[in-house]
Amino acid sequence: MYRIITFGIIEFFSLALLASNIWTFALFAFDKRQAEKNLRRVNEGVLIFFALTGGAGAACAMLETGVPGKKIAKFRIATAAGLIFLLVPIMHIAHGLTLDRIVRFVEIEQQFENWPAELNGYRIAFMGDFHMIPHEETAKIIAEINERNVDLLLLGGDFTHRNHHYQGTIRELSRATAPDGIFGVEGNHDCYVRVFAQKNFYGITPLDNNGVSIRDGFFLAGVHDLWNRDPCIETATSNATAGDFILLVSHNPDVAMQQPTLNTDFILSAHTHAGQITFFGFPFYLLRGGITEYGTRFARGFSHSADGTPVFVTTGVGDLYAVPRILSRPEVVIFTMHGA
Repeated sequence: MYRIITFGIIEFFSLALLASNIWTFALFAFDKRQAEKNLRRVNEGVLIFFALTGGAGAACAMLETGVPGKKIAKFRIATAAGLIFLLVPIMHIAHGLTLDRIVRFVEIEQQFENWPAELNGYRIAFMGDFHMIPHEETAKIIAEINERNVDLLLLGGDFTHRNHHYQGTIRELSRATAPDGIFGVEGNHDCYVRVFAQKNFYGITPLDNNGVSIRDGFFLAGVHDLWNRDPCIETATSNATAGDFILLVSHNPDVAMQQPTLNTDFILSAHTHAGQITFFGFPFYLLRGGITEYGTRFARGFSHSADGTPVFVTTGVGDLYAVPRILSRPEVVIFTMHGA
């Protein structure tokens, strides 16, 4: 676990759940005391409501003081349902406080018909959405990448400019030992002038609606961010040689739906954070629009562009300021490339 736990959304809901169950316990205990003194009781409907919203409190109260009233089955059913409902937020909170704070490394064996046979086994690491990731965590990620012997490191954009945080992040990223270099595109949160200047200072090559031949038969291209400037896939890939395998990096995957991609073979994107806060992994937040115009199509993992080019969207490695990840684990993806 790499982030210092501060009071935020997860902690707020944890306290709310705790308070709800303590209140339910107190309410049931109060009702029992009123019954013993033949005083006015708590309304049965109120008790059932709180049994549903504070199942643990209701269960503890009934074990301690007994079931209120004569309708034992009704209260037991409500309490059982409340316990089941309670498990859902507890599971999400637990995941958000544990696994969702640990960056995982995903190894993918990927085949393409157009991939040069002489480059079989070529390894490409890809990550994005760095935001407020602590510098010491970035250093650990790079140390792990160096252990995994990648040939190329690609950065999908989105740094944080608050307190010049991006400078330290880029410094740590530059320590990667990738023989064919480190390349990156801008994200929607980036001031590309500052980010690109910092990348150049540390020997990271910005992809700015342009591309470069990495090896014979392998061309790498990158475009502007869709929200910041004017991405153009055609311009970025214009210097590729006929027959090249063209790998395109675009922070925002929506570009793949709005521009022709038939001249590219594979597209890597970030941006959506897998929905950031999900319900058992389903990114309801993406359905509201704003982040992407295509719902859950580009939530995470593999998809396709409008004309069929494979697109892979990483969940990213950082959090967006104080918004936690819930069942959307941060990741670094390493592709081992093969010809079909």
